[in-house]
Amino acid sequence: MRLIIIESPYAGDRDRNEAYLRQCIRDSLNRGESPYASHAIIPGALDDSIPEERDKGIRAGYAWWKAADLIAFYVDYGMSPGMHKALQRAKTMQLRTEMRKICG
Repeated sequence: MRLIIIESPYAGDRDRNEAYLRQCIRDSLNRGESPYASHAIIPGALDDSIPEERDKGIRAGYAWWKAADLIAFYVDYGMSPGMHKALQRAKTMQLRTEMRKICG
């Protein structure tokens, strides 16, 4: 089973984005993968509106990247600024990435 990091929008319309994240996780599981999405876990423990806590959460999520086989960017709603930064980081680290859509 491949280990997958999921990147999807989070800030903004959080209700929509959290529902979308659950769909992304389901899509990954249906592909036979083991997904990890830090933004499904960490915001419940930290306050995303406090810059220091947001930064701590982002760093904690990135710590898992070295264990992953792939960073999957789910882009049905486009790429958030955080996703753009994550993509640049993945390119710098020469990690395997994939753009995915659930709808079409």
